[in-house]
This record gives sequence, C-alpha cells and structure tokens, in this order.
Amino acid sequence: MARGGNTRKPPEVSSGSMADIAFLLLIFFLVTTTIANDKGIGMLLPPPPDPNQPEVDIKIPERNIFKILANSQDKLLVENEPYVGTMDELKQQVKEFILNFGNPGPEGVEVYNSLPPSLKAFVNQSGRKPESSDDPTAGNAIVSFKANRGTSYDLYINVLDAVTAAYNEVYAERVGITVDEWLTLDRDDEIQKDMYLRGRDGIPKAISIAEPD
Repeated sequence: MARGGNTRKPPEVSSGSMADIAFLLLIFFLVTTTIANDKGIGMLLPPPPDPNQPEVDIKIPERNIFKILANSQDKLLVENEPYVGTMDELKQQVKEFILNFGNPGPEGVEVYNSLPPSLKAFVNQSGRKPESSDDPTAGNAIVSFKANRGTSYDLYINVLDAVTAAYNEVYAERVGITVDEWLTLDRDDEIQKDMYLRGRDGIPKAISIAEPD
C-alpha cells in the first residue's frame, strides 16, 4: 500500500527542444533535396543585326534547302511531302542531304577528299542527286525547320534532335570515333579540340529555325 504523501509523479518527456529538432530537420531536407529545374532548349542564338548595315538579299537555290514543316496537329511535311516515317529515318534523310555533293564547288571537292572511305562510300551510294544539295559547305546545304505555335514541345524537340544527330554522326565518323565520344569531347584539351575542329571543318551545322506561324 502506498504511503500517503509519497506518491510519485509519472516521468514527463521534455518537449522544450522539439522546435529546434524540427528546424534542423527542415534545414536538412532543404539542403539534401534536389529540385527539378526545366531549363528549356539550350541554343546559341545569332547576334542581333547591325542597324547600320544594309540588308543583303541572298537567294539560295531550292535544292540547297532541306525543308521540314510541323503543323498544329503534329503532322510533318518534309520536302513538301507528308511525312509518316520515324525520327531515325528523318535523321538518315538529313544525313543524305548534307552529304549529297550533287554539284560541289572547289571547297566542296576539298571536303569530299577529306572524308574517310566509309563516308565517301555513303556519298557514292546515297548522294550525287542533282536535285539535292551541292555540297555541305556554308550556304550549300541548309536544313530549314519551321513549326506552328500549336506544335507540341515533344515533336519540336524530336525533330531538332534528329537533325542534330545527323550532323553529329557525320562529324564523329569523319574523325573515326563514336557519336558518344564526339559528344563528350573536351575542347579545353588541345588534342580533343583539334579533333572537334577537324570533324566540323567545311561542314557547318547549318540549321535554320524559322519563327513559328
């Protein structure tokens, strides 16, 4: 039997530091949590035109422009024809356009002579079409992409990826490396920078993106 006046109180848990613990947990999760950040499309835009420089009307032959159009229903027109193929097939068509060499000038002949045997075989098998690009030098093989404002983001990105991949395949094969190796070249390293410049020499990435309708 408990004696009167000697009843023990049950032990209590101190909650005085709970606010401090909650604050520390909040800081921990803020520091360690990775928040997704949509950065959009990383593209190098051309500088603004010089207002003092007169406009020059440059006419490019139709055969030197590979036209891709996307409408608001995500349907593609490629070279003025409805396109139902895959993005891999589109990449192949762009690659054939770049390396057509239908009517090469002196610079184009020099570029062709610099190609490895595998790319020369590709040109001789898939190119030399008089209705396609003259050669891959500046102004002679332009890929034009125009989208509608209702075009989906996914289609827009997929088309740009296919066009860019065509160029990357040409550059990588030209210097004898894989596309993955090409994409990871370190241009701060002199040897890798030289490889990068040799891959692109005479074959600029001529992609024209028109303002959407």
